[in-house]
Amino acid sequence: MQLEIHREIEDKMKKTVAVVQDELNSIRAGRANPAMLDRITVEYYGAQTPLKQIATVAAPEPRMITIQPFDPTVLTEVEKAIQKSDLGINPNNDGKIIRLVIPQLTEERRKDLSKLVKAKAEEGRVAIRNERRTGNDVLKKMEKAGELTEDDLKQAQDEIQKLTDQYIEKIESMVEAKEKEILEV
Repeated sequence: MQLEIHREIEDKMKKTVAVVQDELNSIRAGRANPAMLDRITVEYYGAQTPLKQIATVAAPEPRMITIQPFDPTVLTEVEKAIQKSDLGINPNNDGKIIRLVIPQLTEERRKDLSKLVKAKAEEGRVAIRNERRTGNDVLKKMEKAGELTEDDLKQAQDEIQKLTDQYIEKIESMVEAKEKEILEV
């Protein structure tokens, strides 16, 4: 029973780390990264469609992203979606392909992005701690119901704490790498 609880908590912690990784990837760090556009959706035949599903997104140069829609009629919609996004990049449309030139980050913008990275990481750490609390609450209820002994409870809580430490450490290493990438001139 407690193994099921551990697996369930570990799965939720893995998902939390994956979400944090996705959010960190979407933060632009001065270098062209197609993952920056993962959150952008485009109005396509009346439905909001992720950009990756309607276009080829590539980074042919360190400071440029190209977007080539499979259907050329959607170019203006893609352009509008990029302008509405929080990227702060103005798209260049040549009729066939959209180019996004990634500007060099200013020192102030680097500091702002670094703060944003730390905030996203803190959200992830809080979510992992919440999973730990949920798991511990379930274990305490099991002990009250007589399904676990006090020693088993203590051991299970220690295991959950080890998982918590392990996944928080993963988030820390991701944050470190992202901050290094952002502050790199």
